[in-house]
This record gives sequence, structure tokens and C-alpha cells, in this order.
Amino acid sequence: MNYPRGTIKEFTLDSAALKEEMTLLVYLPASFSPLYKYTVLIAQDGRDYFQLGRIGRVADELLAAGEIENLIIVGVPYKSVEDRRRKYHPDGEQHKDYIRFLAHELVTFLDEEYPTYHMGRGRALIGDSLAATVSLMAAFEYPHTFGKVILQSPYVDQSVLDAAEAFSDPSLLGIYHTIGNKEKEVVTTSGKKEDFLTPNRKLSAILTSRFHADYEEFDGNHTWTYWQPNLRTALTKMFSYGI
Repeated sequence: MNYPRGTIKEFTLDSAALKEEMTLLVYLPASFSPLYKYTVLIAQDGRDYFQLGRIGRVADELLAAGEIENLIIVGVPYKSVEDRRRKYHPDGEQHKDYIRFLAHELVTFLDEEYPTYHMGRGRALIGDSLAATVSLMAAFEYPHTFGKVILQSPYVDQSVLDAAEAFSDPSLLGIYHTIGNKEKEVVTTSGKKEDFLTPNRKLSAILTSRFHADYEEFDGNHTWTYWQPNLRTALTKMFSYGI
């Protein structure tokens, strides 16, 4: 079935926090009009979400069917595997600076350029693996700026678990969290095998007990083969009207 296609434009944004130029991929729905307000979804691993996740196509379909609210999707690509780790990993040298970039510079740019909702519930973050980790940590740090988070197989260490336990106002965040039941031996970018499933189950216990959080385990491993089909569910859960 053919759906009206949204457009994806590429921008660059000079970041004072990161001291570098950042690329942005901005999806606007086919029916975009400056007369309406839009929820914003910011994707870490931004190019992967558009190319491997085909998130624009998924949004086109859901918007055409009236299943989700007006949505702008902003992808923030990484420059290299090393760059990704520096910015996304909780111990990365640029981790805190990247979160500042998201909350202060990127949000300011989007609010100036597009008719967005200037509140936490009108902005969401999404990521896979380490990109999910930095999305969650950014929401913990700026819950009034980012009120929704989609986590696809996040990397979870003790600092992430501690942050989830320590977060003072869980009513501010809505979270959708998935992990594959075959993610016990994930080969990381460092070449080591790590168990993602066990720490994700620990995280889910914290999130579902303290936050408005949905948790699902899918039958699969740590790849886009499984994350891509899950996007339809993730977007529907997070952006259905009235959610």
C-alpha cells in the first residue's frame, strides 16, 4: 500500500558543548504544516534509524492510518565507532557534553525552527544499545525537557541501575523498554562478549516498579533484524493520541 511520504532533510549545527559540528537528519511528515504543533522524537544512532530501522517509512504508515499524533523525527548520526562510544557510553569522555548538547543546543534549535511543544511530554528520545543508554541518562538528567524514552536493547551497567534507583520524580517519565531473550552473549565494539539480558532484567524491575514503563522481551538477538519490526509497536505505544 502506498502512503504519503514525509521528507528528510540534512542540517548541520555547531555545538559549543561538544566543540564540533553535528549533523542532523530531520524527518517532517507529508502533511507537515507550521499551523500545527508537533511532538519531537530524537534518535541517537540517527542514520541507522533512518536507513536500517526505516523509521521514516514506519512513521509515514502510522500517520496515514491516524494511529499516532503529529511527529517530527530528528536523527543524530555518530561519526565513527570511537565517536559513538565517547558520546554514548556512561564512562565516555564526551558523555555529559553530548547530553548537554541534546538538552540545550538541539532542543533550542528545534523549538526555534519548528512548531513544537515546549514541554517534556512533547519530546522523546530513542536509541538502540549504547544509543539507548545515553537516551535514558539524558532523560534522567533533563526530565522536564525529555518526558518519553524508547530503549531498544540498552547497554546497562551499575551506573545506569544506580541512576534509575536514584531518580527523584519517576512520574515525569514514560518509558518503553525492550531486550531480546538471546542477548546473553553480545559482541561489543571492543570485541568482548557481554551479557545484556541479565542487567536489562534488573533495569526493568526498577523501571516497572517506579516509573510508567512498559517492558517486553522479544525472541531474538542484538541486531536491527529485531529492532526494526519493533519500531511500529514502540511508536504506537509512545505516540498514540492522548498518551
